[in-house]
Amino acid sequence: MLIVAAAVAMVLVSGGSSSDPRTPSGLPGMPPPFLGIAVVGSGELTAAIDAYGGVVDLRPAAAGPALIEIPAEQQAVGTVPADAGIVPRVRLGDGGTLPLWRADSVRQRYRPGTSVLATTARFSTTQVEIEYAAAGDSLACLTRPAQVVVPVTSPALRCNDDTARRIFRTAISTDRRWLARAQPLGSGAPAWARRLYERSLLVLRALTSARSGAVAAGARDGWAYVWPRDAGTAVLALAASGYRAEARQAAGFLLGLDLDAAARFDGSGTPVEGRDAQGDAAAWVAIAADAAGLPIPANPSTWRDLADYQEKSPGDYLANAIASSAASDGPKAHAYGGKSAHRRGDEIAAEFEDAGMLSRRAEDPGSGIDSAAAWAVQPFPQPALYPAARRSLRQLLADGGRYGIAPSADWPERDPWTAPTAWSAWAFAALAGGDLRNGRLALAHLDRRHALLLLAALRRAATLTGDLPERVDARTGLPRSTTPLVWSHAFAILAMRELWPADR
Repeated sequence: MLIVAAAVAMVLVSGGSSSDPRTPSGLPGMPPPFLGIAVVGSGELTAAIDAYGGVVDLRPAAAGPALIEIPAEQQAVGTVPADAGIVPRVRLGDGGTLPLWRADSVRQRYRPGTSVLATTARFSTTQVEIEYAAAGDSLACLTRPAQVVVPVTSPALRCNDDTARRIFRTAISTDRRWLARAQPLGSGAPAWARRLYERSLLVLRALTSARSGAVAAGARDGWAYVWPRDAGTAVLALAASGYRAEARQAAGFLLGLDLDAAARFDGSGTPVEGRDAQGDAAAWVAIAADAAGLPIPANPSTWRDLADYQEKSPGDYLANAIASSAASDGPKAHAYGGKSAHRRGDEIAAEFEDAGMLSRRAEDPGSGIDSAAAWAVQPFPQPALYPAARRSLRQLLADGGRYGIAPSADWPERDPWTAPTAWSAWAFAALAGGDLRNGRLALAHLDRRHALLLLAALRRAATLTGDLPERVDARTGLPRSTTPLVWSHAFAILAMRELWPADR
């Protein structure tokens, strides 16, 4: 393809309106256009960027109202028009333009230690680059070559002017100062773990409101809400990494929610219709409060006949039973019925254990092993369940693939999910630590090896920029859903901190 001259044209539209639009095809071995796979932001304005430098979601805050969004339903069925979102295009010598999914190659990278994202495309011998940074209520872009046409502009977007350059300087300096505050991994952590750790922390920063502490699950239509379980795990990860003030603010937001009203909430704390309250919410809020040094709420946690983390039909599920059984310090938490951790663990085993492993539904061995067995190790420790949890997770690992494990044996699809992969790694790492303290050296070695195998799968599932999708294609490892996902990155942080604690 001969390119005589190149310029990047930025086209901002609301979504297009053809009679039967079809999502354009992506480049071989890459995700389709309009699926966000990277996030730009630092706790205020938040943008999701697709693999071709397109802005596919833009909000004044991660859990705020959309300035730009592309319905996830359209993405799923492939009916996104080619002019949706903000689409970078390259001007050809004959005056025509091409989007970056028509390039010969495209790659992305974050500037080190920041959430500033660069997308580079090559058209024959011509290379173009577009970078995005966000600070305050503005999104900035810089392009090379610098000739830019913006036929329709947005008040939130600034390109190639002095304001844009100031936004870049601000974003880079504040991201790096924030990251420098993190409690580091121990000196034994490999380079890849340090990179994943830093990227995970920056994802949490981007998707946590600096004003309110509201933690969005992801930067995407349908995910830009606060779920107690996702946000609660983010609180645990922030607190464990040295960000006590941020953890306290995020936990405080959770304590203000009406958990009986809905499963998810917007950035103001208002319940979002469409999904009923779920059986683990109160437990996640309780351990988040405890980790942040706030009082644990005293309301009892109801878990029966409610949906679990898979958000399907109500029932009596393992995940909810474990979550509702103990807080981060076990029997101290009066919110969980006042029973000792050991007694509660025995009761859960009586309902959910079959052939030495933990099934998803009570009194239903046919429901298959549930990866939420890991929660009985961390973050809701039930020592009586450790042997069954270990056996359950070993079996799911054996049944998994290159990119991780499915949520449960009865999950209807083969696609691995990064959150269960990460939380299982955390559980094995915690088991290994307990084994070591109790002198079970061979078992400690085996549990640690399993944790590292799961983290290796997580690394393969990550994008080239280090962002973790909610789930990936079992064959190709390409993102199939929201990327990055807060829940996955938070569990990855916790697993790595368990494996490589800070040097004393």
